[in-house]
Amino acid sequence: MTSKDRILARIRRAVPQPGPQAAPGPDADIPRDYLRVHGARTPQERVDLLAAHLAEYRARVHRTDEDGLPDLLGRLLADAATVQLPPDLGFGLPSHPSLAFVPDRAAQTPRELDRVDAVVTGCALAIAETGTIVLDGGPDQGRRRITLVPDHHVCLVRVPEQVVDSVPQALPLLDPGRPLTWISGPSATSDIELDRVEGVHGPRRLDVILVGARGPRPGPGTRPPETGSQ
Repeated sequence: MTSKDRILARIRRAVPQPGPQAAPGPDADIPRDYLRVHGARTPQERVDLLAAHLAEYRARVHRTDEDGLPDLLGRLLADAATVQLPPDLGFGLPSHPSLAFVPDRAAQTPRELDRVDAVVTGCALAIAETGTIVLDGGPDQGRRRITLVPDHHVCLVRVPEQVVDSVPQALPLLDPGRPLTWISGPSATSDIELDRVEGVHGPRRLDVILVGARGPRPGPGTRPPETGSQ
């Protein structure tokens, strides 16, 4: 008997053997008496909580409206020569002769994708209490791989409509048949000696832009809306 056999035998003796009853099916009555949300928030408070938690996870959080978005994207992508895009981002993009946008193509090889500097996507929704953004591969997000390979991910979140309070509120809104990706900051691990290393399994940099609705047209003598980072 090998060491592996002895270990497995101990596990089998320690684990209770299954009884005659059948495993619960998908319609089983599972207790769900936990809190669905921790506190009551206004839409603005919900967005502020999301921003605070994302910042704790070392994401860089910015706020703007649709009018200010192209300028903000231009500043965030200033050091990128190539930017990957999903099929239908749904937002305006900066125009600069040195900036090349690369569409998501099935024929794109991993080596070609690895040469892309940054990716800009939307999201399915964001969760304030956990500081989590969920991607589901929709037209404004593209396939999962385009958000994993480029080293810089810029993610756009429509606020307040795409922000929910909690995970229990988020799950019924998501399609479990879609490829869900949950992110709360730049890719990082502390597996070795508890030293944090970023960019191991995905982008080293995550910029999250909270995009509000297009603001009213400024009247004479009115300053345009400001964009900022948190």
